[in-house]
Amino acid sequence: MQPKYVIITAGGAGVRMNSPLPKQFMLLHGKPILFYSINIFLKYSPEIRVILVLPETQTNTWKSLCEKHRFYPTLELVTGGPARFHSVKNGLKKVPDDALVAIHDGVRPLVSLKTIQQTFHIASKFGNAVPAIPVNESVRQLDGAFSKILNRDNLRLIQTPQCFQAAKIKQAYNTSYDPSFTDDASVLEKTGERIYIVDGNRENIKITGPEDLVVASALIDYLKKKN
Repeated sequence: MQPKYVIITAGGAGVRMNSPLPKQFMLLHGKPILFYSINIFLKYSPEIRVILVLPETQTNTWKSLCEKHRFYPTLELVTGGPARFHSVKNGLKKVPDDALVAIHDGVRPLVSLKTIQQTFHIASKFGNAVPAIPVNESVRQLDGAFSKILNRDNLRLIQTPQCFQAAKIKQAYNTSYDPSFTDDASVLEKTGERIYIVDGNRENIKITGPEDLVVASALIDYLKKKN
């Protein structure tokens, strides 16, 4: 069986939150957001190797929060880079070529076990797996002063974790940064690899602003009642 790794990127700031505290450290139901993102992978597999990528300036804050909340997961801390691309690249240096590696945004605390299971399963078969959900709203594409409707049936909203055969994604990241790299799948796709889409979960929102914290808190309450 292939060893499994997850790289959790957590390089955000609190700018959109109007807070001096980076968003990944803000509390959600009494716990830092980042704790949820780590715990769900350890729940999926206690043997998974967790690599947490943080800016060097945030290491002390992380350690203080772990002490305060008595949170002591086994993981490896890696220093991030100037952009998410560079942070993932640094994290991949710690992953062996024969592994399966998931790459997850630290501010997506509500990814489901099912989504994680599916991404690892499909990646083990086809080399990669990217979770996505259908678009519910109407979508228009802007072209200067004009716009045109797009067929939303052909569109998907992309999530993380995105899972890969480590050797392939490491080779893909052996390139220079390009602004067209919007996620890890786009880096791999540039090498000519086909990207495989799996079902994500709608609760798997990315927390970027204050309203997202409100939504995430409500979703936690909803999921508790549902389960």
